[in-house]
Amino acid sequence: MRFLPCADSGLLVELDDLAAVLALHAALSEAPPEGVVDLVPAARTLLLQLDPRADARAVEAAVRETRPATNVHSDDELLRVPVVYDGADLPEVSRLTGLTEREVIDRHTSAVWTVAFGGFAPGFGYLTGGDLEVPRRSESRTKVPAGAVGLAGEFSGIYPRESPGGWQLIGRTDLEIWRVDRDPPALLRPGVRVRFVEVS
Repeated sequence: MRFLPCADSGLLVELDDLAAVLALHAALSEAPPEGVVDLVPAARTLLLQLDPRADARAVEAAVRETRPATNVHSDDELLRVPVVYDGADLPEVSRLTGLTEREVIDRHTSAVWTVAFGGFAPGFGYLTGGDLEVPRRSESRTKVPAGAVGLAGEFSGIYPRESPGGWQLIGRTDLEIWRVDRDPPALLRPGVRVRFVEVS
């Protein structure tokens, strides 16, 4: 665990892997040290946003004494996402995994995914928990529509708006996962569990 100052009122914690990030994030979410106002997880780091009056050394000491959580998944929130599985890359994902297209869909819908962290674009959540692992496309698309459901590495995700992207697209949803006039704007926030539901 390595601590780095970040901007005027932040502390960046570098960890070994995503599992360590999720375990520390869950523990600190339950019992944040005094002076911590927000937690922002990423693949191998956890950013602690501090109150400007907080003692960064005291926060670091408290984090070092924190025991990572053993249950990192929230039991409260399960977001059901309806998906039409007609993505352009579904045949390629089938080839890469050695599964039939039907088996790819079944694995994607049978897993309970969890938003590990956000990034790339506002509202984009990196979901873990499935057993499908495929590389990103060798060439990114210049335009991916909002609602496209994709896979990349160990993650699944939903494009919140039209943008370039290199994930393998397996389906699409009409669910609006990012809307600025909603509180909170993002449906896919760290810790939220997701179940993909096939629709026609």
